[in-house]
Amino acid sequence: MRFINFAVVKFSVFLTLGILSAYFFPTATSTLPFVLFGFGLLIVLWFIERKHLQKSIFFGILTYLIFFGIGSASYQLQLPKFQDRHYSKVISEINNSETPLLSLKITEVLKPDRYNYKYIAECNAVNTFETTGNVLLNIRKDSILKEYTIDDVLLISERVVSIPKPLNPHQFDYSAYMKKLGVYYQLRTKPRDILAYEKGRTTIWGNAASFRNHLIAKLKKSKITKDERSIIQALVLGERRDIDKQLYADYAAAGAVHILAVSGLHVGILFFILKWLFLPLGNLRYGEQLKAIAVIGCLFGFALLAGLSPSVVRAATMFSLFLFAEQLKRPTNSINTLFLSYLLLLLINPLWLFHVGFQLSYLAVFFILLIQPKLYAYWHPKNVVLRKIWAIVTVTVAAQIGVVPLSLFYFHQFPGLFLITNIVVLPFLGILLGIGLVIVLLVFLNTLPSWLAEAYNYVVSWLNSFIRWVANQDGFLFQDIHFSEGKTMASYLVIISIILLWKRYSYRRLTVCLASVCVLLGVFIWDKQKVSGNELIVFQKNRNTLMAVKQGANLTLFRSDTLSETLKNTFPIKAYRTAHKIDHFSEQLFPKVFSYGNKTILVVDSSAIVPKRAKIDLVVLTQSPKINLERLIDSLKPMKIIADGNNYKSYVNRWRSTCATKKLPFYHTGTKGAFILE
Repeated sequence: MRFINFAVVKFSVFLTLGILSAYFFPTATSTLPFVLFGFGLLIVLWFIERKHLQKSIFFGILTYLIFFGIGSASYQLQLPKFQDRHYSKVISEINNSETPLLSLKITEVLKPDRYNYKYIAECNAVNTFETTGNVLLNIRKDSILKEYTIDDVLLISERVVSIPKPLNPHQFDYSAYMKKLGVYYQLRTKPRDILAYEKGRTTIWGNAASFRNHLIAKLKKSKITKDERSIIQALVLGERRDIDKQLYADYAAAGAVHILAVSGLHVGILFFILKWLFLPLGNLRYGEQLKAIAVIGCLFGFALLAGLSPSVVRAATMFSLFLFAEQLKRPTNSINTLFLSYLLLLLINPLWLFHVGFQLSYLAVFFILLIQPKLYAYWHPKNVVLRKIWAIVTVTVAAQIGVVPLSLFYFHQFPGLFLITNIVVLPFLGILLGIGLVIVLLVFLNTLPSWLAEAYNYVVSWLNSFIRWVANQDGFLFQDIHFSEGKTMASYLVIISIILLWKRYSYRRLTVCLASVCVLLGVFIWDKQKVSGNELIVFQKNRNTLMAVKQGANLTLFRSDTLSETLKNTFPIKAYRTAHKIDHFSEQLFPKVFSYGNKTILVVDSSAIVPKRAKIDLVVLTQSPKINLERLIDSLKPMKIIADGNNYKSYVNRWRSTCATKKLPFYHTGTKGAFILE
C-alpha cells in the first residue's frame, strides 16, 4: 500500500458513483451544465490557491463532485432522450401511419439464435433525416442468405419497437442487457424486405472483422477439427460463436471458462512474449522507446483483432501504462495502474461499467494485486516446479476470492474443482497461445505444415477431454445457488474487512469485520424471509401449459402430462427454483378444479369440459378450448379469466373482446407475463 496514489482511487470511486446515480436515479435534467460550471469554478479556485502547497478542503470537495458529475453526465449522454438526433425522436415526430425508411450500418455481429441472425446497427438516417443511435437488427434466417458483416449498410422499411421485457419472473432480461450496450430498440425483418445493400465506408473495426473472418475461413480448411478449431479461435481471435454449447458448458463447470474469453490473462502472456521478441531493439539508439511503441502497438492490434472486448482493452491499457511508467523512469504501483486504466476506460465508455466481463476482469486483477503477494510469502519451496505451482495456486485462489460473489450472482454455480483445473491448464496456456498465434500466422501465409496442425489438434483435444472429465464430476459442481444483490454486496464487505484485518490486526478492524459478518447474516435472513411466502403462478411458455403452487421451499408443478422428461431444469422453471431457493420439487397432472387459499380455480383445456354450476373465482384457459366463453361467464360468474401461452392468438383475441363486453378482467400471459396469485 506504500506507493498507492489514493487520489486516482478516489477519482475512480466518485466517477463510478456518478455513473451509478444516473443509472439508478434517472432524471430529465442534464447534469452537463452543472459539471461545466463546477469545472469553471475549480479553475478559479486553482488560480486563487495556486501558490498554496496545501489546497483548501473546498478545492478537494469540488474536484470529487466534478468527477461525480462527469460520471453522471457521461452516462446521460448515452441515453436517447439526451441525444437530439436519436432515431427514436425522429420516428416519433413523423406520421405514425407511415413505415419509416431506415439506413442501417452494421457495427457488431452477435451470436444468432435458432431463427434469426442478430446484429447491432447504427441508424444513420430515417427517411431523409440524419440520425444517431444503435438498434438491434434481427434478420430471419434464410437458406440462401449470407451473414452480413461489420460496415455493411442496409436500407430497410420496418417499424422500430421496444425490446420486450421478460414474461416470467427471474428470467434473463435481454432488454436490460441490451440497454447496457446502449441499444434501446429493435426491428425484425426478412431478407426479401431488405430494399438495398452496399458496403459502407470501411472502418478499422470492419477491417479487423474482415481479417478475422478471413483467418477463420482459412483455419476451417486446415486439418484442425471443429471443436479444437473453435478453441483456437477463442484463444487467439476472440471468436467464441463456433464453440459447441455443451463444450462451453463443460468449461464453465470445470472453472476454466476464463481461458475462452480473451482477457488480461491472454494479454499478459502476449505482453511477455512481445517483450522477449523485441529485446534486440534495445541495442539501437532510442531502442527502449521503439520497443515500447512496438509492444503497445502489437497489444492494441491483438485487442482489435479479438474484438475490443472491455477485458482485453483493460489489459492492453494497463500493460501500456506499465511500459509508459518504465519509459519515464518512475516507480509505479500496480494498483495505481489498475485504477488509472479503470478511470480512463470509464471516461471513454461509461457503459462498460455494466459489462459482466469488465466487472469480473477488474475484480480478479484487483484481488490478485491485493492479496496474492502475502499469500505467496507463506511458503518458499526450493524446487522450481513447486514454486511455479504455488504461484499458480495463490493467483488462482486470490482471483477466485475476488470473483466468487459476483459469479454466484450472475451464474448461480460454483465449480469446486477450479483449483485442479487451473493448476493443470494455466502452465500450458502460454504455450497454447504462443503456438496458436504461430498457427494463425502460418495459415495466413498458406504455409501451415500438416504435422504442426495435427500436433496442435492433439494437444487441444487432450485439453477438451480433461475439461470434460472435470465437468463430469457432478459432486463438485454446486448449482442453483441463490445469490441476491444484497448478498453480493455484503459478501464483498466481509471479504474486504477480513483482508484488511489479515494484513494488519487492530481492534477497530476486528470490530468492522464482525459487523460486516452480522450484516451478511442479516441479509441471508432477510432473503430467506422474502422467499418464504406462498403463491400460485401460471407461467408463460408458448405451446406449453405450466402452472405451479409454491409453499415455502416446496414447489409443485402442474403440467398437461407427466410421461415426458422432467421440467425441473428447463425454462422457465429452473430460474424460478433458483431464485426462490426451492428444496423440494414435484410434478403432477393439472387438476380440472382446485382450490388455492380462498379461491377456486377452474382449468379448461382442449376437452372443453365445464361444470354447469359451481362457485368459480378464476378460470384458466389452455390448449385452445372450443368453448362459448360468454355462456361460461354467465353460468359460473368468475372474477377473472386467464389465458396462458398455449392458445391460438385468434382465440385469445376473441376471448379478450368477450371479456371487454362483459366488463370482466382478462389476463393473457403472452401479453402481460406470468400470472401470480399470492
